Amino acid sequence: MSEQVTIHGEVDSGFGPVADAFRRNFTRHGEIGAAVAVFDGDRPVVDLWAGQRDRNRRVAWERDTMAPVFSSTKGMAAFVVAWAVSTGLLGYEDPVALHWPEFAAHGKESITVRQLLDHQAGVPALDRVLRLPDVADLDGTAAVLAEQKPLWRPGTRHGYHPITAGLYQRELIRRVDPRHRTLGRIFAEEFAEPLGLDFYIGLPEDVSMDRIATMSATEGLDILRYERDLPVRIGIQLYGKRGLSYRALNSPRMGAAAKAARREFLAVESPGHGGVGTARALARVYGAAAARTGELPIERELLDRLAAADTADDVPAEDLVLLTPSRYHLGFRKSRGSFRFGSDKRAYGTTGYGGSFGFADPATGLGFGYAMNRLGLAVLDDVRSRNLREALLRCR
Repeated sequence: MSEQVTIHGEVDSGFGPVADAFRRNFTRHGEIGAAVAVFDGDRPVVDLWAGQRDRNRRVAWERDTMAPVFSSTKGMAAFVVAWAVSTGLLGYEDPVALHWPEFAAHGKESITVRQLLDHQAGVPALDRVLRLPDVADLDGTAAVLAEQKPLWRPGTRHGYHPITAGLYQRELIRRVDPRHRTLGRIFAEEFAEPLGLDFYIGLPEDVSMDRIATMSATEGLDILRYERDLPVRIGIQLYGKRGLSYRALNSPRMGAAAKAARREFLAVESPGHGGVGTARALARVYGAAAARTGELPIERELLDRLAAADTADDVPAEDLVLLTPSRYHLGFRKSRGSFRFGSDKRAYGTTGYGGSFGFADPATGLGFGYAMNRLGLAVLDDVRSRNLREALLRCR
């Protein structure tokens, strides 16, 4: 997409470089439709959107357009777990089986909540094939999750749990909440409604699909045209439909990402990758967390723990699923190694398949959110998100 694009929204003085980078994503990097937002605590300083919500029908991306954000959902889920810890319903060092006895099967009795959140539990894929309708059955899915055998000795290595992480958290939260609410319902009641967020983990029937951006895969000549960050070893596994990376990315089988903008997918509460919302909502939550505004139902001391720079490196850095060095902390990615974001090592957030990203920068009190509908070919660091983050560092 090389033609001129009209950028909508507002940018505070001093944040112009983000607007410039946002425009370049359209003119140089194949952006179709997208939004970026930055909050300074509870105050928006960048709120931009542009392009097309639906390329085939040439429908414009509007202020309230939402998009599937895939694993950027994990950050919102991690905040719900932090809420449960903050309210005393569970602890990060609790064995998961303390709250979910069936989980102890096949040597999982010692796995802690922290290890589950930090992708150390060894359950990134399921031996039993589950599909989208199966995942909607909470009790049936919980039974399959509990029976899964770890694929490595828990706590000794880490490997990204693309979909299963959210399902395990969904059941754990349902077990500890006194009202047995789902994780998506808690997010709606404790976070989204008080903050006025357009973000859902389980899309309600009364939200129109006309607000949801249609996703577009990068394929054909576009694969050569736009920057890629896909380790060769993962590419080989995906092409051959075998190996741990392939298994994890397709377990359960939830359907093609390019077809995510459909109610059957978005209505299912999948806290690992099924959220839909605006970039503004991501930035709003992370801004409140970064600046500790007191708006989130999480104790300040716990927010400080999320921002800890000295996270325990008690497992090797190599991710067994993503096949690249990474680090997780209480459900969030940390700014480490070759994948850096924010001002320093205290920054934390989660990326989503195709390029979406949300993170908190405690050093500056800023929260960042980015959502788009062209699915890029990056495992961690999509060039469009990186351009925006690097521009943000140049601001003020």
